[in-house]
Amino acid sequence: MASFAASSSLFSSISLRTQVKPSPSHCRCISFNNNDKQTNQQKGLGLWGEKAGKRESFSQTSAVRHLTGSLTSAEGLRFAIVVARFNEIVTRTLLEGALDTFKRYSVKEEDIDVVWVPGSFEIGLVAEKLGKSRKYQAVLCIGAVIRGDTSHYDAVANSAASGVLSAGLSSGVPCIFGVLTCDDMDQALNRAGGKAGNKGSETALTAIEMASLFEHHLKC
Repeated sequence: MASFAASSSLFSSISLRTQVKPSPSHCRCISFNNNDKQTNQQKGLGLWGEKAGKRESFSQTSAVRHLTGSLTSAEGLRFAIVVARFNEIVTRTLLEGALDTFKRYSVKEEDIDVVWVPGSFEIGLVAEKLGKSRKYQAVLCIGAVIRGDTSHYDAVANSAASGVLSAGLSSGVPCIFGVLTCDDMDQALNRAGGKAGNKGSETALTAIEMASLFEHHLKC
């Protein structure tokens, strides 16, 4: 019995040491799986990085064309300007800013037509008609909507914006939004030659660039 107990104790000790000591091959197997997973992730990142690099390189290649309008090739382009008579103290100054800019960029006076309408609400319809006439490379839309005590301001401002957008989409001719939407008269005057510059001039610059883009690059 003593011999059997000793043998059992020795066997238990060997079994315990066997259980505690991990199998070298088992460790290698686990280590291999982890490394393999990491390697796959690294490969994935590597491929992604390679693709990103190719895309960046592709975007910088000289074969890609960048089309832009020019502010130095306005000669020969024709423009129409639709101006709202309402708040004329503002809109006339905006018109003068646009005409002065056209002159500075070599647009001839005979290549400019000015059309007066009662208010900003009517601008979109006339702009669409002028665009569809195919006589002009761009149509400027100038007006001034000033907030009052009622919701009339919101209706007119939204209608003017959507009307100009619709005119351009319908006619296929750039219709440039130059309608001021201000809280009071001081804000409007500041944007019509005051502290904030003249938005009519900015509208003319946009018109020249868009007209040049369509005429030289997007003409059907």
